[in-house]
Amino acid sequence: MSSVKPDRRAAFLRGINVGRAKRIAMADLRNVVSSLGYGNVQTLLNSGNVVFDVPKGTKHDVAARLEKAIAGSLGVSSRVTVLTADELSTVIAENTIAELASDASRLLVSLLREPGDRAKVLPLLKEVWEPDALAVGSRAVYAWCGGGILESRLASTLGRLLGDGATTRNWATLLKVQALVLP
Repeated sequence: MSSVKPDRRAAFLRGINVGRAKRIAMADLRNVVSSLGYGNVQTLLNSGNVVFDVPKGTKHDVAARLEKAIAGSLGVSSRVTVLTADELSTVIAENTIAELASDASRLLVSLLREPGDRAKVLPLLKEVWEPDALAVGSRAVYAWCGGGILESRLASTLGRLLGDGATTRNWATLLKVQALVLP
């Protein structure tokens, strides 16, 4: 029996179960992830957050593998961003505007599929966004939507700028996913 612990990962599917498009049941998503040989699969909420174990030393692109399997098995095309437990902890730790969040559902975190995409957002730090606030980490962009998400000029700008290169969750959801990833 091996004592090597698997690597815990969190996958975030973009645009799942938002409106009428890209509808998938979380039980079906868990089955697809399990069918790829990943263990201890758990989903959170109904919006494409899935946590699972990957065998230690896995060399393949987990995100690409998930995208292909989801499209093939469920007929849904969705960009997938996968973070290790350490990467997710870094995303949480790098949020310099968390103290502004009087309502965690209005603090948005856009997880960058490619860390290099942060360069697209850096010029926005020079602008005034009040009542919103912006911060940029190594793998995420943080947006406090002080007047509400629908009214946020910042949230709208980030959506246009990052497109499908990022998937966004609110702070409360991200903390719940982190609780599932940590040992």
